[in-house]
Amino acid sequence: MAGNNKKKLRTLLDALSDAQVKTLLDFASYLASSAAVQPVPEVADPIDIPRPEKESVIEAIKRLKSTYPMLDSQAMLAQTADLMTQHVMQGRATEQVIDDLESLFKSVYEEC
Repeated sequence: MAGNNKKKLRTLLDALSDAQVKTLLDFASYLASSAAVQPVPEVADPIDIPRPEKESVIEAIKRLKSTYPMLDSQAMLAQTADLMTQHVMQGRATEQVIDDLESLFKSVYEEC
């Protein structure tokens, strides 16, 4: 990472609450784990995993990846990252972001 990006990241981190920092770290872990190419399982139908009453955005992403194992999460990375950014950096409500994530995964599945 270039020095300028590190400085910008440090400035942004300093402006976040402890909860936001934890969410950002969780998301960074998700991005790092998504970077590895993983084989796409041959599952025809989504797996029914109910949405818990209380769920973080990162937990929702993990649940949706498990619900739709046949989808290539790399193909949706930009859209997923955009929604996560809206939540972490812009304060968009967890429930709204999860609703949009569910719609994203469902629409990508239906296009297959």
